[in-house]
Amino acid sequence: MNLRTFNWQIWAGFLLSVFAMLSYPLIFVNWPLTRDFPWANILLCMVAGVLVFLGIRRAFVAGRGGLFSKIGSSVLAVLSIMVFGLFVMVAFISSTWMPSAAGAPQISQKAPDFALVDTGGNTVSLSDLLAKPIPAPAGSTSPKGVLLIFYRGYW
Repeated sequence: MNLRTFNWQIWAGFLLSVFAMLSYPLIFVNWPLTRDFPWANILLCMVAGVLVFLGIRRAFVAGRGGLFSKIGSSVLAVLSIMVFGLFVMVAFISSTWMPSAAGAPQISQKAPDFALVDTGGNTVSLSDLLAKPIPAPAGSTSPKGVLLIFYRGYW
């Protein structure tokens, strides 16, 4: 193999696009900074796109490479675009297709009574919180209400 004619940009772009797609569920999902929005994977896909573009330009320069080089580079470019499209489909589009829960309370609907264990090991129920709220600082009135927040994950 002649290293002067080897189109390393197209291969590096293709391999980086595959790594960008696979690294989100295998690596970047472990940290909240990269789990909530896959900015690192999008950045990797952009770098892969630049490398693929440079590889295509290099393959189609007059006098460089033959028909096999042009066809191979085109196939790798199409595969890289398909990998990026699959990543966008999985990360952004199909994640919104989750079905709604039939028994979940709707906005402004009264939540059913429940009891949970807090971080101190004490059992806290919704009816207890509504009857006797958490003590407020001296001089202020204690509100009688509960704000229920759901968040993804348990850190």
